[in-house]
Amino acid sequence: MKHLKYIIGTLIFGLLFFTSCQDEDIPFGDISAPSNVQISVKYLDDIDEDGDLDESTAPGLGSGRVEISATAENATSFHIVVEGQTILQKSGKVSYIFATLGEITYSITAVAYGTGGVSTSVTKEYNVLSLYEPPADLLQMLYGDGSRTWRIKSEAKDHFGLGAPGGTNPFEYYGAAAGDKSHVGMYDDRYIFNEDGTFTHITDSTNDDPTTDTSGTVFGREVLIQELNGAGGEAEGQDIIQYPYSDYTGQWSLSAPSDVETISLSGLSFIGYYVGGDHKYQILSRSENEMVIKTTDGNGQFDWGFTLIAE
Repeated sequence: MKHLKYIIGTLIFGLLFFTSCQDEDIPFGDISAPSNVQISVKYLDDIDEDGDLDESTAPGLGSGRVEISATAENATSFHIVVEGQTILQKSGKVSYIFATLGEITYSITAVAYGTGGVSTSVTKEYNVLSLYEPPADLLQMLYGDGSRTWRIKSEAKDHFGLGAPGGTNPFEYYGAAAGDKSHVGMYDDRYIFNEDGTFTHITDSTNDDPTTDTSGTVFGREVLIQELNGAGGEAEGQDIIQYPYSDYTGQWSLSAPSDVETISLSGLSFIGYYVGGDHKYQILSRSENEMVIKTTDGNGQFDWGFTLIAE
């Protein structure tokens, strides 16, 4: 009897093991790399009678504004890489403004992703013309006699907030009260604009005495902040607070698409709260020592507003 129970138990175990192995052998479908990756650029600075932007010919008429499109066979999503920035676009289409004065040759890379995460990329060069010259009072405000340091105006209401994308009030849905975000790692940041076009982000301005300490923390939107390729921080709702990130230097430039003064930051450079996107900040209002700016997040979900004051 004991032998019979042992035989039955062994058969049941073997059947379960075989079934388990069969269940694990799940097909994932074909893994195929995208093919025939193409890039095209439209120069969008010719205003028609209705006030709409029509396509012009290379290198454009001087606005620096283009629409970049990527296509490929068997692609599920795209990355567009331009001026050191990686822009994630499922559709493969993105608007971009080149702000460096003159006719410049730029390399644009399209990375097409297929099933299983495999990718194929192509790089092409395009000439773009930018003729915008910022007004003297804007430059004086931004970097003064050569360099100027800015911070979030944490002592005032609406120093940080969010509103509808494309709206006129970036604090429409939420405007932070004075000191409301003192725990997130944003108030000790400093943003330095230099006359030579460099931008320095000090991620902790309190730890540089008596010697410079480049370590610090920043604040950003969940998932999007992972573009910074760091680790750590603490989740708070849809934010990541106190995310470890060191001081860095990038580039800044100015443009005025549709007559809206705009600060463009290179690479992953940002101000206040990391939201990805195109790293362009529209200036909504400004005075000699203060400005209100906004940017749209990489999800196209919100506009994020910041009030900055010069030190």
